[in-house]
Amino acid sequence: MPFDIRQLRYAIAAADHGSFYRAARALDVEQSTLSRAILKLERSLGSDLFIRTRAGVTITAIGHQFLGHARLMVINADRMVAITRAAGKGRAGRLTVGFNSSVSAGNLRATLVAARRENPDVDINGVEDDRAALFAGLDSGEIDVAILLGEIARDDYRHASFWSEHVFVAMSKAHALSEREAVNWTDLREQRFVLPTADPGPDIRDMLIGRLWQSGARPDIQLHLVSRETILSLLGETRMLSVTCEGTTGAMFPEVIYIPVHGEQGPALIGYSGYWREDNANPALKRFLAFVRNRHALSFELGAQAMKDGRDIGDGR
Repeated sequence: MPFDIRQLRYAIAAADHGSFYRAARALDVEQSTLSRAILKLERSLGSDLFIRTRAGVTITAIGHQFLGHARLMVINADRMVAITRAAGKGRAGRLTVGFNSSVSAGNLRATLVAARRENPDVDINGVEDDRAALFAGLDSGEIDVAILLGEIARDDYRHASFWSEHVFVAMSKAHALSEREAVNWTDLREQRFVLPTADPGPDIRDMLIGRLWQSGARPDIQLHLVSRETILSLLGETRMLSVTCEGTTGAMFPEVIYIPVHGEQGPALIGYSGYWREDNANPALKRFLAFVRNRHALSFELGAQAMKDGRDIGDGR
């Protein structure tokens, strides 16, 4: 290219101000510097862009045509620099979040919505799958962070507890417990449950077994090879119950209601944890983790990759 962006900026300023002197003052450069740069630009093009007079400068016909294209070039160059800088700070780019639970309500949905709002130039994509597939996605780099129900000891990933959500029991509006504002675990001892075979069904089954066996019950739990949505859509026609997390309660199904579960210490809670690779250098991931940490008042470390130039990229500086 026979010219550079600086020369284009000088020429555009001269055209806008109608004077090399006024353009130089607006750009805070010496008039001689601006004049020489524009003359060099004209020589490289082989055409005059300006007619110089004592009163200032006027644009030639060729100058009008060239500067119209030059403005687009400068705008695109500025946009490219801004996008690159934003991506380097995690404010732009792409982030893939994996999860194995519903996002119709609850903290996971609220966090993803807020993260999109705070970082509108980051393309945040979601992947819902079972735990094994999500960990495989972390290994391959297709997923940046997996947010899972419960907590799994995995030394091959960085992980942290993120938040807790209330546990709910879903049932038909005609069920004997449907008039309750809340149910206790002891109220569920003689009930029959249906859960999906897919995640997080097995985790909820284990939680149910642990809670109900403490009260001497042997829970009747069926696992069906269908989605949670299919189970809930048919629940209104049965006397069976299903247990789910708060994230599911935003989805409405015919004749089905959600009632919170309480234990001895108050509302029953289930935790969510995040998992990511230490060597994932995606700035958008580090910014998202910092956002989660600040939003939920957590204290986990982001890892060595998050610290660049002696500062945390999530601190907004």
